[in-house]
Amino acid sequence: MERRPLGRTDMMVSSLCLGTMTWGEQNTEADAFAQIDRAQAASVNFIDTAEMYPVPPRPETYATTERYIGNYFKARGNRADWIVATKIAGPGNGIGHIRDGNLKFNREHIRSALDDSLRRLRSDWIDLYQLHWPERNTNFFGQLGYRHQDSDFTPLEDVLEALDREVKAGRIRHIGLSNETPWGAMKYLQLAESRGWPRAVSIQNPYNLLNRSYEIGLAEISMREQCGLLAYSPLAFGMLSGKYENGARPADARITLFERFARYSNPQAQTACSKYVALAREYGLDPAQMALAYVTAQPFVTSNIIGATSLEQLESNLGSASIKLSNEIVEGIEAIHKEQPNPAP
Repeated sequence: MERRPLGRTDMMVSSLCLGTMTWGEQNTEADAFAQIDRAQAASVNFIDTAEMYPVPPRPETYATTERYIGNYFKARGNRADWIVATKIAGPGNGIGHIRDGNLKFNREHIRSALDDSLRRLRSDWIDLYQLHWPERNTNFFGQLGYRHQDSDFTPLEDVLEALDREVKAGRIRHIGLSNETPWGAMKYLQLAESRGWPRAVSIQNPYNLLNRSYEIGLAEISMREQCGLLAYSPLAFGMLSGKYENGARPADARITLFERFARYSNPQAQTACSKYVALAREYGLDPAQMALAYVTAQPFVTSNIIGATSLEQLESNLGSASIKLSNEIVEGIEAIHKEQPNPAP
């Protein structure tokens, strides 16, 4: 498994990162343990979670994912083998159960969230602590057509100062952004450099064949600022695997179980998806592996976050690391993208 530098640090992360969003909802603790073991056997050293997980967020399952990972570290005694990334949730509807609704990125809430994550993960430190989404009103989670709204959000200076305290205390090694915009990313980087505060080492945003909007403004930032993308939803909620073709809805699949996951299943996305699936099969490739290999190969991507609800899916996803797409396949992908760009941003 290839290793890549995390930002400007000396920390090297695997090109594939183990995603955990389903653990505690679609996956049991035993499933989680088996997935971590298998990923480690494949030389994955990077695992991503969040205090909000599993998703969909519910009071009954809140923070179960972090607990599973912490229990794994206790059972295996191998915390030091892993680079662990987690996230602090920001304000949002339907998540008032998280920290009793104390969801601003101020010093008090950051300290409280970090205390809880460290306890659940059974760790003294977090390798990468990320702001799950902006506290301010802006475009994320597929929102288009920016409409400016003045809103009461924690000044970014205060956010970085609070995170700086935790870095100096040794409880956080590095910080990252998530679901962030070009303005937000550059503002955080500029403030960090001018004030001597922690510099974001990564941006975790969606990126897949149906949603390449990251390329428009953020890819250049990743390259010029060495603040690489941690790509989430690389299979567009499984759409690019081909399992939902022709209206199929496999039992226990995410889109089948949860109506809220409709971001990548609109008509134009389904049309484009069918073309990508057909392209993969034309060249004898597994559609999921082709889609993953494309994401991993992009120069602005630090790590590709793969998620699975079964060991079979995980095995296939891990196999994508050894696939190098031919020029003909890449040309085919680009032709489809040109014909129908970003059908599901």
